[in-house]
Amino acid sequence: MIQAETRTNNPYGAALLIAAAGIFTADVTVLRYLSPEVPFALIIFARALSQLVIVALWIAVRNPALYHSARWPRLVLRGVTSLVCWWLYYASFQTLELGLASTLTFTSSLFVVALAPAILGERIGAKRAVTTIAGFIGVAIASGVSDFTVAPGVLLGLGSAFAAAILIFQNRVLARTEHTATIMFWIGLVATLGTLPGAVAGWTALTVSDALLLAAAGTLGTVGMLFTVEAYRFGEVSALATFPYVRILFALTAGYFLFGETASLREVLGAGLIVICGLAAHERRSDPRPFGRKSL
Repeated sequence: MIQAETRTNNPYGAALLIAAAGIFTADVTVLRYLSPEVPFALIIFARALSQLVIVALWIAVRNPALYHSARWPRLVLRGVTSLVCWWLYYASFQTLELGLASTLTFTSSLFVVALAPAILGERIGAKRAVTTIAGFIGVAIASGVSDFTVAPGVLLGLGSAFAAAILIFQNRVLARTEHTATIMFWIGLVATLGTLPGAVAGWTALTVSDALLLAAAGTLGTVGMLFTVEAYRFGEVSALATFPYVRILFALTAGYFLFGETASLREVLGAGLIVICGLAAHERRSDPRPFGRKSL
């Protein structure tokens, strides 16, 4: 499906990405206020169902034909990958401080560079190889790795980032033929069906406040994703590269004022190294096409 070209508007794209960074931070922050009795499977189910409902309504208004695709097996695989990514992502935020968990999400850029030669046959060059290695050293610094022991929460965050890197490669293939709304609808559909058995098995009566929190978090996550997609529709990838990292600042601020979390010097230095290396990994190449766009 060929879509009409959109006029470049980098300031608007940057504003959308900053808003998305705040929304994604609000998403994981809201979940911190859930009762401990709420099953984790129900959290993921609510996130998936929210996206399914919101995007289904969006498609119904704009173009019902976007529900369908002849390439549905690829969309199902994309949905399964998203489900794994979401599961690891939300689990990491339940285990780690907001700042560190947010920082780890940006290692997906490093995984993309590391995987590109094997998946796409691309040569990354010595500079990118060095910055990728340095970025993972930043992960070790930020997460306090010692004696080759890695905290479970850090493994969850890195697993989520690895799954997000796989999503980027899948997006690169699907974006050639599928509308964004179609991709997001199938993600919501597959993730909802995939989490339904666990949600039913672990079902517990929700209080009104917990139900509202789940609905709010699911809506925020979906809106944040839509804002991100729209940002890259209007702005150039190279021009917007720095703005997603504002999320780390939002997470550190929310963690400090709402939960009394204070980032250590080690975490700040590690995060800084990850940001620098992530930006270096996405510098414009002779082939201006980006690796892809992040999507949970």
